[in-house]
Amino acid sequence: MRIALVSPLYESVPPAAYGGTERVIGALANELSARGHEVTLFAAGGSDTAADLVAASDAPLRMTMTRAELEQIAPHLHMQMLADVYRDAPDRFDIVHAHTDIWTLPFASSSDVPTVVTMHGRLDLADLVPLHRYFSDQPLVSISDSQRLPMADANWLATVHHGLPRDLYRANPSVGDYFVFIGRISPEKRVDRAIEIALACDTPLRIAAKVDPADQAYFEREIRALLDHPLVEFVGEIGEHQKGDFIGRARAMLFPVDWPEPFGLVMIEALACGTPIVAYGCGSVPEVLEDGVTGYIVQSQQEAIDAARHIARIDRQICRERFERHFTADRMASRYAGVYRTLVGEPIPLAPPRDHFLSQNAWP
Repeated sequence: MRIALVSPLYESVPPAAYGGTERVIGALANELSARGHEVTLFAAGGSDTAADLVAASDAPLRMTMTRAELEQIAPHLHMQMLADVYRDAPDRFDIVHAHTDIWTLPFASSSDVPTVVTMHGRLDLADLVPLHRYFSDQPLVSISDSQRLPMADANWLATVHHGLPRDLYRANPSVGDYFVFIGRISPEKRVDRAIEIALACDTPLRIAAKVDPADQAYFEREIRALLDHPLVEFVGEIGEHQKGDFIGRARAMLFPVDWPEPFGLVMIEALACGTPIVAYGCGSVPEVLEDGVTGYIVQSQQEAIDAARHIARIDRQICRERFERHFTADRMASRYAGVYRTLVGEPIPLAPPRDHFLSQNAWP
């Protein structure tokens, strides 16, 4: 099959440091290419892929532009990229798989080439519902069942959970005496909760996170002073080549989110490393984490502290096994291949999930 994968331009594919969406797109492009599909990846310059790369920018936008420039220029570059994709699509592609959110909709609606859009962000925003109703025929894929709830009547084809290459990380037999937090320093990610949990357990916390310009004021006002505690280490952003040791040697990953988390890629990174997780039960968390098996799902700080204190009860080998069973790139690619075949006229019936905690609408 001739497939166009369209990535946001903010990060390279895969990203050098932070960037979950681009990391997943990279894994999908490589896996589909390995299966013999003709994959063309439209992405930022500097991307590294087994697919045929069309660089739609000279470099990742976040690395080269100020916040003001991103707001002004990024929409233009994404529109230009999509115009290029759809100009040539009838002669070059059987299907377009876009990860460029609402920017894709007007292009897809006027093209005869089938398009599926994977939604990667939160959907509980007031302006999104009427916009998607205007493009109500557009096929969509959610990355968790919980993500789609605010737009339950949209044209959802499937839920496809993220996956990572099976050999990207390995379970680490040497476990250190610290917790980790990975992600963004932002109000919804609640690194302040993670710090409180670690201090209550008298356990060091290593924080690998970025601070977006939009969150800089929050960081200065609410978080910076918390980083002065001797048990807290802030290391900034790290790339995937550093994560294996950083996550794999941790006692646990703390994921105390306070928003409708669409997926939470760091959770499956932790499982791939054999590292259990303590997470608040928001959004996708119950679809990814098995309470009492691969970690603990909590609803309060006291529950989180108690869970962290008893995290050694979780079998780290089972964490790795659950990753291999449910969250690998080959499994993700198989699900997307099923979506593609449906859109080009080869319907494949959905099968029930293998385990109770997985999405009820996921591809097998």
